[in-house]
Amino acid sequence: MSAEATNPGNPGAAGRKRGRRRLELRGLRRIGRAALLGADPRDGLPHALEHVAKVHRGHHPDADLDTLTRAYLLAESSHRGQLRKSGEPYITHPLAVTLILAELGAETTTLTASLLHDTVEDTEVTLDQVRELFGAEVCYLVDGVTKLEKVDYGAAAEPETFRKMLVATGNDVRVMSIKLADRLHNMRTLGVMRPEKQARIAKVTRDVLIPLAERLGVQALKAELEDLVFAILHPEEYATTRALVMEYSARPDPLAALAQRVRTVLDEAGIDAEVLVRSRHFVSVHRVRLARGALTGADLGRLLVLVAEDADCYAVLGELHTCFTPVISEFKDFIAAPKFNLYQSLHTAVTGPSGEVAETLIRTHQMHRVAEAGVIALGNPYAPTDGVDAPEGERADPTRPGWLSRLLEWQRTTPDPDTFWTSLRDDLAQDREITVFCTDAPPDGTGGVIGLPAGASCVDAAYERHGEAAHCCIGARVNGRLATLATVLHDGDSLQLLMAPDPAAGPSPEWLEHARTPAARLAIGRWLAGPGESCARPAGPGEGLTAAAPGRRATEPDHPGADPVAPASVLAVADLPGAAVRLAGCCTPVPPDAVTGFAVRGGTVTVHRALCPVVARMAATGRQPVGVRWRGAGQGGHGCRVTLLAEAFCRPQLLADLTEVIASQGAAVVSAAVEPPHEQRVRHTYTLHLPNAAGLPSLMRAMRQVPGVFDVLRAGRARQPAALRP
Repeated sequence: MSAEATNPGNPGAAGRKRGRRRLELRGLRRIGRAALLGADPRDGLPHALEHVAKVHRGHHPDADLDTLTRAYLLAESSHRGQLRKSGEPYITHPLAVTLILAELGAETTTLTASLLHDTVEDTEVTLDQVRELFGAEVCYLVDGVTKLEKVDYGAAAEPETFRKMLVATGNDVRVMSIKLADRLHNMRTLGVMRPEKQARIAKVTRDVLIPLAERLGVQALKAELEDLVFAILHPEEYATTRALVMEYSARPDPLAALAQRVRTVLDEAGIDAEVLVRSRHFVSVHRVRLARGALTGADLGRLLVLVAEDADCYAVLGELHTCFTPVISEFKDFIAAPKFNLYQSLHTAVTGPSGEVAETLIRTHQMHRVAEAGVIALGNPYAPTDGVDAPEGERADPTRPGWLSRLLEWQRTTPDPDTFWTSLRDDLAQDREITVFCTDAPPDGTGGVIGLPAGASCVDAAYERHGEAAHCCIGARVNGRLATLATVLHDGDSLQLLMAPDPAAGPSPEWLEHARTPAARLAIGRWLAGPGESCARPAGPGEGLTAAAPGRRATEPDHPGADPVAPASVLAVADLPGAAVRLAGCCTPVPPDAVTGFAVRGGTVTVHRALCPVVARMAATGRQPVGVRWRGAGQGGHGCRVTLLAEAFCRPQLLADLTEVIASQGAAVVSAAVEPPHEQRVRHTYTLHLPNAAGLPSLMRAMRQVPGVFDVLRAGRARQPAALRP
């Protein structure tokens, strides 16, 4: 909220004639002049507030201007004597922020809070005074955008301020609306700041606030913020793009003629529609240039068709596809399936008579208002309905999107400011969301639909669905087929998560490679960093774990289509009285392997082969090993399961020959997987049950003698010289 002085060289100014309609600057200059005249009212309204009131009444004819007047008078008197770095009265800043929101259609409560948004932070006004004069709702919004003091939080002040704003936004999205308008005005007036400070502010705007504007659907703010950041962080590319736009602006616009033809087509069809040419902003032009190389005049804008009803959108689409040649690959229906930020529109592209391709947006007037202003266009979604107020502390928000709920969930469990700040940027970098339908019974009695960022895996879905209980997840079925937890999900997938009955189960380190959401990564990291690092499901007394492929839990199927395997009998004994023992699935130890153990959650000891990479990792963190030994003095007289990797040259009948040799050695195939051939080589993975662990060396020798097989390895073991192999 610090006041940045006016920038005479505002980089976005030159493109306003062709770019997306900028929020009105003429009114800002009028506000500045009025502020110099003071707060004397004329016809009951201060001079400086006249333009804001006129714009506000345009959206809300019955708005109560008395509240705005009282808020302005308090803000003006509180900030009196304070100047911006340009020398302007400080009151011009909250007035400009309020005008930005008024032009987007914000209701009176939001405008009242925006006028007062810096009073608590920069003046002697207190939150109690704001609450007493304007009510709890305005007080909540002002408190939500008030920065935390650096003297109290030090270097953590900025991330903790954003954490505070996110929490407040979770209860009222209007908090972030005010913050976005505040940042937009400060970005417009950033010119007198030192270059390094401009770059720092621009980077935070790029990494945090622009993604938040996108997620809240406030495209009008997002577009201008993008251009301002573009000019500061990439001045050369900005100058090139600006020069290109200026060059084409002097030529005839091919979209103007096409727009007139579209109007004629729709008039003849009896469809009442408004057809506009909508110019791209500079960042959009830059992206198109990178994607397509050479640009044409039609690439600098899009056609926008506005109609009254949803059904008219599809009628327009039909006429366009009938009278023009459509580019089928460009069609998208965001009316039937709105974006996660409330955006609705039909997207298509048609070819004009001269061969120019025109991207076309078709939407209703209401959809257009929401597309431009997002949640701001919804007015006050928190107003009580049917005369019933929401319970104290619970402001039910029917518009709260899934991404915001996820942010609020994981931020509660992330006390470290640096981790929170990094995770916030990572989460906001995901620019698309998918919807997944869970077929299992919901843990909290809610519906079975969850939202995830694009590229999320079954691991992410498990933690989104079950929270910390996802540690017990052992697999999934995606669209009815068994899948590993690493499987990437797509929009519309159905998902059934398979959970282990043992509540002491935990994730393996490999899960971090497949987790994309901060909630999943943080939960897995906490488990692995704690005293209970786990590679497989813990067994109770009298049980051990089966071997599994590297990176899989022992009870997880080794390939889609294999059934989960049952535990084998305990083979090892730990030097820890009363401790249960389990065999680690990451290295599949069997007698007479040299082994060591580590105590994990639930009083269980996990047995690893001595050369397992997890052993070195645990020792490096200071974990103390526990002595373990094979039952029966390591004679190998017990049944066990083990995973073997057979590497071979690709040839017909290889799978049949290997399974025949395995059967001849008395081993049973629990599951098998064959990787796709690569450079005439292929790898087979077998999970086998051996009646006697002592037979493992002879089994591996027999498999190596199969024609085409050049090596057989234990899962998780590095390649050894031939003389050392069993």
